[in-house]
Amino acid sequence: MQFDTKIAIVVRTDLEVWQKLNVASFLAGGVAAAFPECVGAPYEDGSATQYLALIGQPILIYGADRAALSRALDRALARNVRPAVYTDDMFKTTHDEANRAAVKAVARADLNLVGIAMRAERKVIDKIVDGLKFHG
Repeated sequence: MQFDTKIAIVVRTDLEVWQKLNVASFLAGGVAAAFPECVGAPYEDGSATQYLALIGQPILIYGADRAALSRALDRALARNVRPAVYTDDMFKTTHDEANRAAVKAVARADLNLVGIAMRAERKVIDKIVDGLKFHG
C-alpha cells in the first residue's frame, strides 16, 4: 500500500542501543499525538484478546551524526514541517514537564539533538532526509 505521507525518525548513531530505542519510542509517540489519524484501529487476536492500536503506516528510521541531525531539523523547519525533538539533556530528566523545560532552556542552534521525528508528504520527507541512510 502506498501512503501519501511518510513518517521519518532520525536518530543519532553514536548513542547506546537503549538510548536509540528510547528516543525512537518517544518520537513515534510525538507523531501519533500530533497526527491521530495515522493511528489504526485496536487489534484483536483469534481468542478475542484486545490489544492497543498502532501507528498504521511504516516508520522509516534513519541514522545521522550530530551535524546531519541538525541539518535535517533545519530542512524540516524550512519546509514548515514541525518535528518532534529529543535532546541529550532529556536523558537526565524523569518526567515530561522536565523534558519540556530542558528543551526550552536551550536556543535551537545549541540543542544537543539526539533524534527528531516528523510526518509530512512523501516528497517533503524525502527532501528533509536526503543523504541520510536507514539506521543499521
